[in-house]
Amino acid sequence: MSRFEQFTVSIFGITHCWNKIATEEMREHGLKGTYALYLITLYSAGDGITAAKLCEMTQRDKADVSRAVSIFQEKGFVEEYGENRYRAPIKLTPKGKMIAEGIKKKADSALQTAGAGLSDEMRKNMYSALEIISNNLKEMCDGTDDR
Repeated sequence: MSRFEQFTVSIFGITHCWNKIATEEMREHGLKGTYALYLITLYSAGDGITAAKLCEMTQRDKADVSRAVSIFQEKGFVEEYGENRYRAPIKLTPKGKMIAEGIKKKADSALQTAGAGLSDEMRKNMYSALEIISNNLKEMCDGTDDR
């Protein structure tokens, strides 16, 4: 198997399994699996973050973040905010914190299971390598036309 094939198959396999876990976890809350990342990110941010920062941190587009935040507000997971939606901090409600904490625990457990057999050094090197690869690919993609 070539390096490209090994990389692609591994990344797709990880993504597929994570999406399956997230979808299962979010289903009981009537949410898309992809919204798990938003809740975990908001939970980790503590005092709230703007939609712009949430887009940046999750590498998702503004429209998807906006839809998710609207749904979170309808479900009482985040506080309502006023007129300046894009610049106002998004803050989890106590209900949202409880849901996000449960999702984070499930994600942490999944990572613990997935990383069985990795030493702390291997884990550190893996995350460092993935960050470098991600940044390099992002630079490559940012320099191309979206045709």
